[in-house]
Amino acid sequence: MSMSTHMAREATQAAAAVRAQLLHNDVLMRRIADFVRELAPHVVITCARGSSDHAATFAKYLIEAQTGTPTASAALSISSLYGAQPAMHRSLLLAISQSGRSPDLLAAVSSARAAGACVLALCNSPQAPLNQLARFPIPLLAGTEASVAATKSFIASLSAILHLVAHWQADRALLDAVQRLPDELERAWQLDWRPAVAPLLKATNLFVVARGYGLAIAQEAALKLKETCGLHAEAFSAAEVQHGPMALVRDGFPVLMLSQSDATHASTLALAHEFIARGARVLLAGAWTEGAVLLPTLASHPVSEPILMIQSFYRLANELAIARGLNPDSPPHLRKVTETL
Repeated sequence: MSMSTHMAREATQAAAAVRAQLLHNDVLMRRIADFVRELAPHVVITCARGSSDHAATFAKYLIEAQTGTPTASAALSISSLYGAQPAMHRSLLLAISQSGRSPDLLAAVSSARAAGACVLALCNSPQAPLNQLARFPIPLLAGTEASVAATKSFIASLSAILHLVAHWQADRALLDAVQRLPDELERAWQLDWRPAVAPLLKATNLFVVARGYGLAIAQEAALKLKETCGLHAEAFSAAEVQHGPMALVRDGFPVLMLSQSDATHASTLALAHEFIARGARVLLAGAWTEGAVLLPTLASHPVSEPILMIQSFYRLANELAIARGLNPDSPPHLRKVTETL
């Protein structure tokens, strides 16, 4: 594969970044976990944009499934444009940002803190103003990203969320999964998803479908296909795609499907069968069925498998962008920090 792009080189650094992050943050995560257990928050609110908001989707599924705490995404314009201040007593605000500088994010976090929320900030920029607003700043330690398309910082966000929840619950299986993640990420990067290049080379539209922990990965993959490959990709939950979007599926319509080894697996596989029966060109990761283009994955804890899939996907996205004659480092009309008001 081509390693000439910033995107490819930075994605290969994800495993090392996660390894360093876990070592550096472990004492901090234990301290935060003790605080959160004592706080016993009524609700967790996530606050993010773009890829970081996809990490927030992962946080929602992980926190609700593992702790039972309701978790919802903040609408940033409520505070930045409408000037409203929702009640935040006994809530935990999880702010996620690569830059920590977007005005609407800072306004929402400031408002939430003033309303009584305890702020945790997952941020990749040590000097970012977001860190000054947090009760607990959590460094992502992904290092500089020159490519507009975030890769290692997204994976670092996921690993930090998993690390936090594993300590919050004092869950040995989750803690073991976190510690295996750097080695598994190295192996995931070596997996060859190039069989997906030919079906997507001339494509203009596709679905990216997953469920549960994997939905965040589908959202991130769809965004990267837009950014780097000029593809109109839309992410859907496997539980929702049949409620209208299925009408778009015709012969040869490409569908990238991602499945982890948990309670969502059987229904996702059944949906793959339905797509194939409708003539869709199904690219399938994490499962096997006749008639699909199979993309290799690693077996691990179900919460880790989607993280490993996005690492393998980044390699595919880089290759596909180049094959389509595009530069994945310089998507048109985009910049690294979007200063939304």
